[in-house]
Amino acid sequence: MTVFRRWILPIAWLAVFAVIAVALAKIAFFDESARASAGDGIVPTGELDEPLIAAWRDTVRHDLELAATVLNDPAAEVKVTAPGTVVDVFFAVGDAVATGDIIASVREEILNDAGDAYGVWSEIRSPADGTLSSFAVVSGQRVAAGDAVGSVAPSTFRVQGTIAPADRYGLLVEPTEATVAIAGGPAPFTCGGLALETPLPGAGAEGQDAAQPTTTVRCAVPPDVRVFPGLSATMTIAGGLAEDVVVVPVTAVLGAADAGVVYAPGDDGEPEERPVTLGLNDGVNVEILEGIVEGDTVFEYVPGTAVNVDCLLDPGAFGCETAG
Repeated sequence: MTVFRRWILPIAWLAVFAVIAVALAKIAFFDESARASAGDGIVPTGELDEPLIAAWRDTVRHDLELAATVLNDPAAEVKVTAPGTVVDVFFAVGDAVATGDIIASVREEILNDAGDAYGVWSEIRSPADGTLSSFAVVSGQRVAAGDAVGSVAPSTFRVQGTIAPADRYGLLVEPTEATVAIAGGPAPFTCGGLALETPLPGAGAEGQDAAQPTTTVRCAVPPDVRVFPGLSATMTIAGGLAEDVVVVPVTAVLGAADAGVVYAPGDDGEPEERPVTLGLNDGVNVEILEGIVEGDTVFEYVPGTAVNVDCLLDPGAFGCETAG
């Protein structure tokens, strides 16, 4: 028994390992026919076909979402309409006023042709509903027509944000309202009187002419919606809705607004340009107004926008110059 364990069993295990090693070496280095048969039918070509897609009908909706803030409407200036001396002041800073309220009376002494003096009365009136936030005149003070002597802070609010110039392409018509959602506030509400304002050259702050102009978007908060200045909000503007229209993926179009180009396979299979007129774009699909019709086949990706094997093999091929 001792002889079997010390000599026979170790020799048997060595023999088994030797047989396994020989078999592995034969497969790795000598069995060419087995490896060739395993690879039958697999031929590396280095070619990758560009995917094609047919234009189809769908619905495209474009909504533009902007980060915005709730702000007080700007204060209205209180101005003098006629020159004279202030006689009486009827309101103090902090008082509520309504449009047309007489804040102060003014009297001007006029001489007639005979040299006699007579008084002409005028009033300084509130230009808006709100709170008299400042008023810088007192009885006996001399004022001139056009002088700004105070301000009325309105009790109304606006929601205001900015829009990038490129995003305006998504607004096919000038919007008149937006939907506003306030973080931690009331349910989303419709905000009317929407206005887009871009300062004219020379009208903005110093350096505005040289800088990229900023377009401000604002709308009026309804009087029955309770808000506070400084609240963060999301403003959603409906850019448009196009139903049952011809569409293709945005990846198939060179251009994003108005005019574009798609590429269709020619007789030789190579891409051929097709000018198209573009409509709404939802970031995934784009509406085609003219240039191709439903069922027309185009390349799913603009040639040269995606790296492919053909460009790696032949960088000078069509569309590969800009593939990077």
